[in-house]
Amino acid sequence: MKALTWQSRGKITCETVPDPIIQDGHDAIIKVTACAICGSDLHLMGGFMPTMECGDILGHETMGEVVEVGRENTKLKVGDRIVVPFTICCGECRQCKWGNFSCCERTNPNGKMQAETFGYPLAGLFGFSHITGGIPGGQAEYLRVPYSDVGPIVVPDGLTDEQVLFLSDIFPTGYQAAENCDIQPGQTIAVWGCGPVGVLAIKSCFLLGAERVIAIDTVPERLALAQASGAETIDFGTQNVQETIMEMTHGLGPDAVIEAVGMEAHGVDTLAQKVSSAVMSATVSMERPFALNQALLACRPGGTVSIPGVYAGMAGPIGMGLLMNKGLTVRTGQTHMLRYMKPLMERIQKGEIDPSFIISHVSTNLEDGPALYETFRDKKDGCTKVVFKPHG
Repeated sequence: MKALTWQSRGKITCETVPDPIIQDGHDAIIKVTACAICGSDLHLMGGFMPTMECGDILGHETMGEVVEVGRENTKLKVGDRIVVPFTICCGECRQCKWGNFSCCERTNPNGKMQAETFGYPLAGLFGFSHITGGIPGGQAEYLRVPYSDVGPIVVPDGLTDEQVLFLSDIFPTGYQAAENCDIQPGQTIAVWGCGPVGVLAIKSCFLLGAERVIAIDTVPERLALAQASGAETIDFGTQNVQETIMEMTHGLGPDAVIEAVGMEAHGVDTLAQKVSSAVMSATVSMERPFALNQALLACRPGGTVSIPGVYAGMAGPIGMGLLMNKGLTVRTGQTHMLRYMKPLMERIQKGEIDPSFIISHVSTNLEDGPALYETFRDKKDGCTKVVFKPHG
């Protein structure tokens, strides 16, 4: 089969690789009907995530048609259309029983490696680094789905792939980010980053009752999506973010903030940040959280900071004084997908939201993948989201 593979930093190629096979009785094999490039895939492309290996198959936003199931799989049958969550969970460990599905203790085959970094093993992820399992991803013609009788959901008739594909990651991720804000009627939420997760977080804030959403970015197409989603916008390339937020909220500030940027955030270093970054870079690789520090500064005292933005390791410097002295609450984590996929599917069925509005580019040929990765990374051609339909 054809698949998009990581070769080295900055190099993604389309290769012919072996078809996946059933390895466990709970497995399923799907014919991929739609998959997408996620912003976190760009972290892999850029070499910002550890333990990638040449030939790794990418992709964790995937859906398709079941073509084979393991003997012990009683949930799925051949012909089912399913959406596959990006996290893999067993449904039986203590974390899964607590509902902390992204913290599953069993599904990362490289859990001991991950525990060396994070203290404990966490859920395995499709198409990501070997620290998260090295599990082949879904930017391919076919995908093996471990624990397929636990995580994936069957798509009912009447919904298109484009409507439900983002239930695999970014819609639940944006929704969890909004839910973590504990939104009350009449509140104002500020969102840093108007990429796919940020825009779906904006939509989710309104679904959960926010009165206003202020969105911060500098890419015209992303700001346009945010405005179309009902947000007021700030272009951080031309406006002072803190001053503008204070003006827009009459000095009160947002009740909660969502940092949907994560690593590789761009911004202007203060002198203190430059000195601290120089000191830290001599000892450890650091991610620079410009957007997070802006969000900490902007959030009103006693407010909530929700962080769906992806970080891989150490980040600094972080405004701990802002966090502590303002009494802020921080909520973050990989998305607990099983909490959200079915309820959000129902919202799509009811017509409350159609996540396909974020798609800008669709290809029926995986060989277009390397070029479209670059287009998405460089924000060319108005690119906001890339979807592949590998079988046309």
